Amino acid sequence: MTAPRSPDGGVLVHVFARTDVGRTREHNEDAFLVADLASGNAALDDRLERHIASDRGSLFMVADGMGGAAAGEIASAMAVQTVLEELQARWVANDRKDPESFATALKVATDVANARIHKMAAEQPEYRGMGTTATIAGLLGDTLYVAQVGDSRAYLIRDGKARQITKDQSLMQRLIDAGEITEEEAEHSERRNIILQALGPEPSIRTEITHQQVRRGDTLVLCSDGLSGLVRPDEIARIVSDERDLKMACKRLIDRANQNGGPDNITVVVARFDGEALSSASEGDSVGHQVYAIPGDVTPTIPMEPFRRHTGTPPAGELNAGEPAAIRTAHHGPRRVFVLLLVIALVAAAAWYLFEHLTITR
Repeated sequence: MTAPRSPDGGVLVHVFARTDVGRTREHNEDAFLVADLASGNAALDDRLERHIASDRGSLFMVADGMGGAAAGEIASAMAVQTVLEELQARWVANDRKDPESFATALKVATDVANARIHKMAAEQPEYRGMGTTATIAGLLGDTLYVAQVGDSRAYLIRDGKARQITKDQSLMQRLIDAGEITEEEAEHSERRNIILQALGPEPSIRTEITHQQVRRGDTLVLCSDGLSGLVRPDEIARIVSDERDLKMACKRLIDRANQNGGPDNITVVVARFDGEALSSASEGDSVGHQVYAIPGDVTPTIPMEPFRRHTGTPPAGELNAGEPAAIRTAHHGPRRVFVLLLVIALVAAAAWYLFEHLTITR
């Protein structure tokens, strides 16, 4: 099959994005961004794009706001707007065109978005605790560079298979990595909506940058957990692979999440890459979560604490759905909880023994 041609031999980008309030929420706190950084052509609402990626790159982003009332909506909107503005100032207006500078600009833009959201929340009490996830993918040449904060996801669809190229910054993912639980157990856990990091709640964040080389015919899917929490990766891959019309692919993905209950806002960005500038896929290609180390980056490792996101009715005893979603929980890992419960049980047993003993001898 002959590769699709472009006037300058560059990468052809076909993209569509869509967001939906879902079936239970009163308003939509998600936001997305699609931008051709060279032309400045950006879409913050439903829109089909077809452009040739330049040496300034293309940008795709999903933000899932949290905080109750309108706070989450404000946080996600601030995130996409700030990231776009910062990349235009720090990258597009810069003479440098190398991958390191691009990845650095993505990271700095994410950090600035966090600082602005945090500052607004600190200055206006009604927005206290607001925050948003951010999954930001920038295409430069034949490589995607992804900045990740929270648990929105990026999948690469190749040969009908979805591979997650981000890693959730969530309590469940940390327990999976530690071997404490399986992925199947995590899917059904009552704590699956607890994330470890978001833009806004804290003055500092740890922005992880990963990279993924793309091949001809690859499709990138960015989504909030309103989709990934209800539609399995293999079904996402099947829908995207079967549907050549990206507008219809987005609609079918959102419809499927709503058919499964739609308890949360649902946002999806689907971008397909073609053109002579891209190589064909081969068996030796590596696809997955691959950290990109920025030379000279001295960003400290920020201790990440849990934040509850309200993706449905919380279990009894957990945070009330009307409270700010970024309130810290008291969870510090299963082992420490087990030790705490054991100590409580021993104290209770000792108290019971003393009570019984004293009662009998009186």
